[in-house]
Amino acid sequence: MLGRAGIITLHHGNQQQQVRGMATLKAISLRLKSVKNIQKITQSMKMVSAAKYSRAERDLRQARPIGDGAKTFYEKAEVSAPTEKPEKLIVAVTSDRGLCGAVHTQVARQIRNEITENPESTRVICVGDKSRAILQRLFGKNIILVANEVGRKPPTFLDAAQIAQEAGKFDFTFGKIIYNRFKSVVSYTTTELPLFSQSAVAQAPKLSVYDSLDNDVIQSYMEFSTAALLFYALKEGACSEQSSRMTAMDNASKNAGEMIDKLTLTFNRTRQAVITRELIEIISGAAALE
Repeated sequence: MLGRAGIITLHHGNQQQQVRGMATLKAISLRLKSVKNIQKITQSMKMVSAAKYSRAERDLRQARPIGDGAKTFYEKAEVSAPTEKPEKLIVAVTSDRGLCGAVHTQVARQIRNEITENPESTRVICVGDKSRAILQRLFGKNIILVANEVGRKPPTFLDAAQIAQEAGKFDFTFGKIIYNRFKSVVSYTTTELPLFSQSAVAQAPKLSVYDSLDNDVIQSYMEFSTAALLFYALKEGACSEQSSRMTAMDNASKNAGEMIDKLTLTFNRTRQAVITRELIEIISGAAALE
């Protein structure tokens, strides 16, 4: 009886180990299935981003001459910011969507440095909800305008014109548009474009290079050039965002593939251990009954 009781007790303990092994197998199987689903999502997002990137790059090639022309005017006229009562306006060009690496974070980091230098006279317009979310906690009082629904569709000149119109309602002496300039599929750089007030342009030393410039003409051109610079920055940011998201989703898919290989190996090893343990129980039980 003691021997039988001992056999029964041993069998009960092994049964608990077997149940524990099956529970571990189930957990690994569920995690494996979850990672495979995530990999499917990241691969799909990579394909979507690749299609959007090709269109964004094509649009950017057409928008670059517009931005270069607006920048050239400020350079040839030698427009500079006045030193008295500096009221700085910063436009952060981001979007509402994430999962694209450090695209939005780098823009927000540069703006943080700009605000820290002169927090009292610096105002920020956030184009895209991501920049607002990053800057809201520490510099919420510096944010005067937020443009949402950015990144869902390709930016248009009408979008840039609406932002420029709202920006023109605020008094500032000089400003910057901070955005990501596209360089290649795997590279972009955070850059800035100058913004000046109408009075600063009117006082430019070499404005006489351009003929027939009165206040009305300067005002009309300032409105157009601000919209042109914003349109150019939006196109650069959109192309940088799509290329960065495509690269991020490619890396995520590769990481998911590595995790799937490791989980599959762990699953097979655990299953083999459970089978080996069951064989040992059968052999031990048969030997004890003899």
